Order: sequence, then structure tokens, then C-alpha cells
Amino acid sequence: MATRKHMRFQMEIVWRCLFLYFKYPLSFRQVAEMMRERGVTLSLSLSHMSVFRWVIKFGPELEAKFRKHKQPVNSSWRIDETYIRIKAKDRYLYRAVDKFGNSIDFLLTAKRDLKAAKRFLKKSIRSHGLPAKANIDKSGANIAAMKEVNQENRDRIEEKWKQFRMGAVLGTQEVRAWRWRCHLRLIVIRN
Repeated sequence: MATRKHMRFQMEIVWRCLFLYFKYPLSFRQVAEMMRERGVTLSLSLSHMSVFRWVIKFGPELEAKFRKHKQPVNSSWRIDETYIRIKAKDRYLYRAVDKFGNSIDFLLTAKRDLKAAKRFLKKSIRSHGLPAKANIDKSGANIAAMKEVNQENRDRIEEKWKQFRMGAVLGTQEVRAWRWRCHLRLIVIRN
């Protein structure tokens, strides 16, 4: 757990900055500027680097706490992967949504292979339990990973292989939001 001792700012200000950063697509500078406009920095100077440090320090802790309180998902999942170009390199975004379009989980990887697909499926199942039905696209890695995970779970998942686009399932605007969020998280993870 991240320590809260010896902080220059009150924790209320820190949590407000983190809320703004994670809730809205704002940069560190925009969050710092918004807090300055609200009169937060009367005697102390709040910079974008302070916000960056707070995101690095408290981000994983917040994610773990929010994951506990996430709403239950439907038992029918749609699983897909797409690529995202980040700094001239392709990264693969594995994502799962339920039949109502609610996000289940996602994983950003450097490779699109059996190991990555299996890791994503195990992570999703560990977080949300076994789905009754899983629709996946026809990529070889996804099919092989689903078969292995299904064998480990005694064939309790009904598998369907369909050719579908996640953009059609999620809606184009939400795909853009996914790409933006993953781009921001990759920047935070690298630093």
C-alpha cells in the first residue's frame, strides 16, 4: 500500500486530482491547471509532475480497490483483440465485453500469440468467474487458448467462433476511448 505520510498536499486534493485524471481524458497539465483555477495552490505550487507522481503512486492501489466494487458481468462474453500503434510499434489490446456491451477486462501486450491470449483469458476468469458462453473471433491463438482454458475448467464454457468486429459490438466511439485509455496507461507504466 502506498504511504500517505510526508505529503505536501492534503489527501483531499490528491484524490480530487486523481479523480479528474482517471474519470476524464485530461493530461497531467490540464489537471494541474484546473486545480490552480479552483484556487488550490495558494501557498504551494501544484505542477503536472506532482499529478504524474500521484498517478504512479496511487494508481495501482485505486485500480485494485475499484476492481472489488465492479458490477457483476453477464455470463455471455465477446472476446476480441485489436492492434494499437504506440510510438511506431504495434501493441495488441485483448478485450472482453458482455452481451450488453459492459467492459469485462482488457490486456495490452507486445505479442499476439497463444501465451498472451491464454494469459488474458485466465486474468478475466480470475476476476469475474467462468462465463457460460464465450464468442471469440477465428484467430488461431484465440481458439487454441480458449480450448486449453476450457479443458482446464472441464469444458464448462460453451465456445463459439464468429467473425465479428469489436467496433460493431462496442460502437466506434468506445473503441476510440479504449485506444486512448490504453495509450495513457502504457505511458504511465513505462515511466
